[in-house]
Amino acid sequence: MARIPLSKSQLTREKEGLASYQRFLPALDLKRQQLMTERARARRNIAELRDKLAAMPAEVGEAIPMLADRRIELSGLARVKAVKLGTQNVTGVRLPVVEDVEIERTTYGYMVRPHWVDALIDRLETALKLRVEVEIAERRLAVLERAVVRVTQRVNLFDKVLIPQARENIRRINVYLGDAERAAVVGAKIAKRKRETQVTS
Repeated sequence: MARIPLSKSQLTREKEGLASYQRFLPALDLKRQQLMTERARARRNIAELRDKLAAMPAEVGEAIPMLADRRIELSGLARVKAVKLGTQNVTGVRLPVVEDVEIERTTYGYMVRPHWVDALIDRLETALKLRVEVEIAERRLAVLERAVVRVTQRVNLFDKVLIPQARENIRRINVYLGDAERAAVVGAKIAKRKRETQVTS
């Protein structure tokens, strides 16, 4: 630990520092709690999106049993053309949000493929949008994870290092100044007695 000057001016600085740390810590801790709540919400959202995505093949197979016919070419019917992202500010942390997903449908002749291919493309479009949402939700979670770690480190710095250190410095300075004051009083009394004994003799 660096040596600090044991003076009244340093005592004032330490008290001011302690007051500002104690003022800042609750706000920082609140931010950490809000980020942890948002992180839990992001995890739930990812789980829900993944469940929806996992349930889609069975749902499509049930709704369109004609998919079992392997003779019909179904590849490349739809693809993600563009994804428009925005940002959401959560307690000072910028998180990505999906604003729009543009899906490009492959054009095909209606006489070439059966009528149920349109319903399949609609479901493919939904699945592609869900995949994009899962990917962005995972990115969002990664940003939240880093933010929680960073804010937790700051909370710990204030709570476990800066505040105890300031309190200890204040205690040391108070002890030193108290000892110095007592030594000055004792010195003054000794000097007074010496003067008194010199006057009487």
